[in-house]
Amino acid sequence: MYFSKSKGFPKNFLWGSASAAYQVEGAWNEDGKGVTNWDKFVRIPGKTFKATTGDVAVDHYHRYKEDVKLMAEMGLKAYRFSIAWARIYPNGKGAVNEAGIQFYNDLIDECIKYEIEPMVTIYHWDLPQALVDEYDGWENRQVVDDYVNYATTLFERFGDRVKYWITMNEQNVFTSLGWLTAMHPPGKTQDMKMFFQVNHHANMAHAKTVLKFHEMGHHGMIGASYAFGPSYALDCRPENAMAKADYDDLQVYWWMDVYAYGRYPKAAMAFLKSIDCAPVMEEGDEAILKEAAAHFDFMGVNYYQTAVIEYNPIDGVGLSTQMNNTGKKGTAKESGIPGLFKNVKNPYLPTTDWDWTIDPMGLRMCCRTITSRYDLPIVISENGLGAFDKLEDGKIHDDYRIAYLKAHIEELKKACDDGCEVLAYCTWSFTDLLSWLNGYQKRYGFIYVDREEEEGASMDRYKKDSYYWYKNVIETNGEEL
Repeated sequence: MYFSKSKGFPKNFLWGSASAAYQVEGAWNEDGKGVTNWDKFVRIPGKTFKATTGDVAVDHYHRYKEDVKLMAEMGLKAYRFSIAWARIYPNGKGAVNEAGIQFYNDLIDECIKYEIEPMVTIYHWDLPQALVDEYDGWENRQVVDDYVNYATTLFERFGDRVKYWITMNEQNVFTSLGWLTAMHPPGKTQDMKMFFQVNHHANMAHAKTVLKFHEMGHHGMIGASYAFGPSYALDCRPENAMAKADYDDLQVYWWMDVYAYGRYPKAAMAFLKSIDCAPVMEEGDEAILKEAAAHFDFMGVNYYQTAVIEYNPIDGVGLSTQMNNTGKKGTAKESGIPGLFKNVKNPYLPTTDWDWTIDPMGLRMCCRTITSRYDLPIVISENGLGAFDKLEDGKIHDDYRIAYLKAHIEELKKACDDGCEVLAYCTWSFTDLLSWLNGYQKRYGFIYVDREEEEGASMDRYKKDSYYWYKNVIETNGEEL
């Protein structure tokens, strides 16, 4: 839809930014924190760029007051951050680590002091290693109860001040990279049956947590953040249109339909049963998923790129176990599921140095799809550009980031005109941080952090040009881009 005049963004729109505990905090073994699956995984040779770890990260654990003050100077309305499960329960369960509780109490209070809305992600990929050692973590149904216990503790301790909760961050990513491509913990390849079983366990943990949240009488909102990449069929050939439908059911709606409807897509389930990969469900699971969906408050969207889908013959390309983590453009590999679909390059769009397609209109498509399919409020929980930034004379001229964000915000404004109920827009990220497999060279932040892959740098913070640009965007509620 196109309108002669834009309504603009809602009056109380939450202009925010985001981070994740493992990527920013550091202090990996301080104040009683337990070891996580990522603390162990990054020590496997060859898994990360130049063997980088989150041991120190960008030292947010010790510098959170400095970072929150920088957010306040920018005028940030919301800060989305995750809580490290192993900082609250070092062994995943059992005794609460009060030092971990205190850190997040202090962080939340610091945000509120500056009228910044704290938006908490309960799980952003860092599972206590003790649960992996005891029963293989997400592979075991026991994780559901331990997760709900952990989430309940967060609601009890922080629910008086936190209004927005996100149960899972990119469930589709941590499960596919963990059990299909071996790029994330536990580092398994092509374990399709376990991949879908793990996802069912995560869905049950999500559902029971949503129900627990509302049962406890909290007046905030709870949702989940999904890595949504809308797809295009390569062309109008029917086999490519059907490949797109298969892709959507297996790669998109498999998660969002569970969050919003409490059920799995029928065609996808029929296919998985035919290859003996459908998840085992216990009696009562369907009822719990449906009840949770009725209490699901918003769809969180982490948006970076769209996908182009082509039919993949039965002897075609399989899932790639390699990722461009060097920033050398053109090194990403084709990937797909034989007999169904494969992802191919979009000839009409540019890419980042890490081969991520840049498609601002895709963000609007995310919102339109969610609005028409689910009629739910939307939180854009991540959107941003990873790039090589250079510090020169204390300044960072990242006009490319400004152009990227400007184009995406323009499309988001159009989504609001379309009738989409968008509550917040959180960029990824506020400060530079560890980019999981990509080290510290892939920078996303408004704040440049003085560190490279090697430890020992100053960690000094510098405002990039994009910092001042976003400050003005917030001041004008998105009218001046």
